[in-house]
Amino acid sequence: MGIKRTATGRWRVDVELSRGNRLRRTFDNKVDARQFQLAVLNKRQVKDSDWLPKRADKRRLLELVQLWFDMHGHTLRDGERRFRALQRLAARLGDPIAKGIDASRYARDRRQRSAAGISDKTLNNELSYVRAVFNELRSLGEVTYPNPLANIKPIRLQEHELSWLTKEQIDELLTAVSNRGAGANPHLEMIVLVCLATGARWSEAERLGSSSVRNGAVTFSNTKSGKVRTVPIDQALIDRLLDHWRLVGPFTSSIGAFRRAIAKTSIQLPKGQASHVLRHTFASHFMMNGGNILTLQRILGHSSVKVTMRYAHLAPEHLQDAVKLNPVYSLFKC
Repeated sequence: MGIKRTATGRWRVDVELSRGNRLRRTFDNKVDARQFQLAVLNKRQVKDSDWLPKRADKRRLLELVQLWFDMHGHTLRDGERRFRALQRLAARLGDPIAKGIDASRYARDRRQRSAAGISDKTLNNELSYVRAVFNELRSLGEVTYPNPLANIKPIRLQEHELSWLTKEQIDELLTAVSNRGAGANPHLEMIVLVCLATGARWSEAERLGSSSVRNGAVTFSNTKSGKVRTVPIDQALIDRLLDHWRLVGPFTSSIGAFRRAIAKTSIQLPKGQASHVLRHTFASHFMMNGGNILTLQRILGHSSVKVTMRYAHLAPEHLQDAVKLNPVYSLFKC
């Protein structure tokens, strides 16, 4: 590295950035040349693109996915699952240079997966995951270019009617899960009762223990939203839970046993609504019995009441409004 005066009277700085990679710049006066030299010596970030030429970012998608996981993804509740999904996506795309991901190539991969039976919700999740990689790394200063998939639109999802159990179906289900025969799951009935009594997700109910029950309520932690949620329950159920844990022990994974029990009943459920039907059943009966939509939101732990509103049409007053507020109501009152 040096500063020399040229034959024309200007000052020339010659910088060796690395072997075989030199940067030369000429200035009108020695002061400017010296400032540039000091900037390089001190390894300061020089924003003048003429002074420090930017190298093309040739990192591939898998490398960025790993960087995202190491810097942020590992902190997420579902970070490991997202990481594996992103690795599979990168492999399907041929691990391209991340900056130059072809949006049309991504769209073709999505189309093929849709044709193979992958649900639209799963495909939208994958899109949000890969977008998040670029957005997060950009916010951390690890990438400087715009998100290459920013213009890909998610698939518009068709809203499906939520399945819930009638009182007759609830009785049939409780009979099926109360089977005490050889090889029966000892925890199944209690987990089902907790879900029906509180609207809990199956995984939330399975994680309960005796320390979760106090003051006439059950407290769910490690929830999907990450927030602690407390729901009052009947004392008789509290007594049964405490007796169960004392005599049988803590809950273990029982979702397989639940699916087998459902299969032995006459209950027909849409694909993907097996255990969630208990949560829908609680919410639906809560509203049909006159419950308040905002109270239901707090019980279910929804971050927005918009999600809870899908149960609002079951409220008795809602149904009555359909009778009284329709435009031909007066014709039938004569």
